[in-house]
Amino acid sequence: MRCVIARFPFELTKVSVLESMKGIKPEPGTGESVIIGRRQYPVKQVGQVITRQDRRDFSAGEVLRAMTQLGFTCRTFPEAAPVLTLSPQQRASAMLGTPMFV
Repeated sequence: MRCVIARFPFELTKVSVLESMKGIKPEPGTGESVIIGRRQYPVKQVGQVITRQDRRDFSAGEVLRAMTQLGFTCRTFPEAAPVLTLSPQQRASAMLGTPMFV
């Protein structure tokens, strides 16, 4: 299928994308992602691998459109749980088993 990414035409097939992404570890990411095989990759990583262009040269929307047309599932990465940061006094208080209210 002919897809235009960063003003350049690419002939992409589902098989060629699967082969390109074979052996590549998904980076941790936020925002949009593409599920290829059993792995969830950030959209910009997929775009960089299949186009061999810098990530700044194309938008996530262009890659999402192409991957959706090829039949890949595109999702948003799940939000990470907020990390609770405690002050040293709160940490010591929690270790002793008595809550400290500030």
